[in-house]
Amino acid sequence: MARFKKNSARRSHAIGKPGTALNKKPTVVDDLTGDKIPKSFVFTRGKLPGSVKQLKMDLRKLMLPHTALKLKEKKRNNMKDFLNISGPMGVSHFLILSKGDGTPSLQVARTPQGPTLSFKISEYSLAADVAKSQLHPRCPQDLFKNPPLIVLSGFGTGEQHLKLTTIMFQNIFPSIDINTVKLSSCQRIVLLNYDKETKLIDFRHYSIRLQPVGVSRRVRKFVQNHQVPDLSNLHDVSDFITRAGYGSESEADEEASMVDLTSDLNRINRASNKSAIKLQEIGPRMTLQLTKIEEGLCSGGVIYSEYVSGVKKQEQKPGEESLV
Repeated sequence: MARFKKNSARRSHAIGKPGTALNKKPTVVDDLTGDKIPKSFVFTRGKLPGSVKQLKMDLRKLMLPHTALKLKEKKRNNMKDFLNISGPMGVSHFLILSKGDGTPSLQVARTPQGPTLSFKISEYSLAADVAKSQLHPRCPQDLFKNPPLIVLSGFGTGEQHLKLTTIMFQNIFPSIDINTVKLSSCQRIVLLNYDKETKLIDFRHYSIRLQPVGVSRRVRKFVQNHQVPDLSNLHDVSDFITRAGYGSESEADEEASMVDLTSDLNRINRASNKSAIKLQEIGPRMTLQLTKIEEGLCSGGVIYSEYVSGVKKQEQKPGEESLV
């Protein structure tokens, strides 16, 4: 089964020899929607370069808070070991990084019986690389207290393998109820965009922040930082407001990026006021190509193959979505 390494300062989940006792944890259910919250393991198979190992850690951080951030793997571990510990812990999905034919690949699998989607990682950038490319990177620690939103674009072509891909990625993250969701919990977004010409999927991870429209940067920073500004060189307090103008950089944005808040978000983003939505990439970034879909967990009949012609594509039957 599994072996836990207990430490008061650091806790990690170690995959050990089968047969070790493990207390079964109750299934975690969302208090608002009543749906089972999906959990994931992100791990690697085989010998991989350091950059791919760091990509694994970036993906674990992306999947927070419902993933094993400190999962420990050993060379002798096989798929059965991960399955033995995933059941009692309520893990519903595996994200597996490996390297075949010199190119890293990503497998997204539903436990315990599949299906499994295999992707070729054509290009990737680590979260650290994305941060280095930005003048003002933004990644506060409380950004990962809530799971990200998921947005899929370009997958509505009607093709069976794209339908399965859509269902798989939708079920990796918890569903939300737009009537009860708290705006403060919507701080990240994962965007997957499918290009039907190149058959590539752009995988992006952004942070979400709102800025009030019509408020100068000086005033916004003053409210956020709670610091008394230096007014010694000003003739009047109004100079502090008008020195940089009455507007803000948000007003130059398109109208489509502005929203009316239904509830208070913080001290400067208040209900019924217009706020501009700002997305800032935090990584990791990947360009994926779907290569194969298998019925089982990394095994079984091949439903779709990008390279092998003549593979029978099975028509979806009523109730088949529940398998994903």
